[in-house]
Amino acid sequence: MEFGLKGKTAFVTGGSRGIGKATALVLAEQGVDVAICGRTRETLDETVSEIEALGVNAWAFEADVSRLEDIQRFVRDASKAAGSGADILVNNAVTSLAAPFDEQTDEDWQYHINVKLMAYIRCAREVLPNMREQRWGRIVNIGGMTARIAAPLRVTNGIVNAGVANFTKQLSGQVAPQNITVNCVHPGFTATERMMKNFERRASDAGVSRDDIAAETIAAIPMGRLIESRDLANTVLFFCSPLADIVTGQAIAVDGGSGESINY
Repeated sequence: MEFGLKGKTAFVTGGSRGIGKATALVLAEQGVDVAICGRTRETLDETVSEIEALGVNAWAFEADVSRLEDIQRFVRDASKAAGSGADILVNNAVTSLAAPFDEQTDEDWQYHINVKLMAYIRCAREVLPNMREQRWGRIVNIGGMTARIAAPLRVTNGIVNAGVANFTKQLSGQVAPQNITVNCVHPGFTATERMMKNFERRASDAGVSRDDIAAETIAAIPMGRLIESRDLANTVLFFCSPLADIVTGQAIAVDGGSGESINY
């Protein structure tokens, strides 16, 4: 199925692994050229090769999105490589420490805020001039389910992801007149390296195996399985497609039904 995105250009932060990589590949399958950034050259190059194999252009840039200058360089260099600015921005880069509140230092808090919330704000700010000029754009922010729930080992995630959701709504109304949409995707328990580390910490604290924690987690998901990165990528694709032309300022949870909050 085609979604009318062929020839568009997407910038994806944290695009070399996990949800970011899956998103880059799903967009590439729709004929979207993709620029990704991340901190590890090896995984960046591997992902670019996979994207290019789908018949589109792809570029990889090393960047630490906790730093404004790296974000500015990524957007500038990616725009130059693509010959145009971003039509689509997927804010996905993340960092987190699986630890309770008492173990989180000021430095942990500040770094998480910079990598996630401030990076999303800065990336949006850098790509918006091009989107406004062409009067079309799609910004999708990835912000975990901790925006809606309390999680003892993910306290910084909760605060930062709640900020991402609020930022999504705040920005959406300001750019809607230029036909730019801004939406948020909340991943549930997703089978990524980061989630596996969280399982390991929970298992260590409880004196059980990681497999026990995984089984316990899956039992709490009505759909009966962990979320896959591609599940999130497909939702990003929906937000970018003509099917969501009039959808903006929204946050969708992709969690297999595990979230128990009711949101109006």
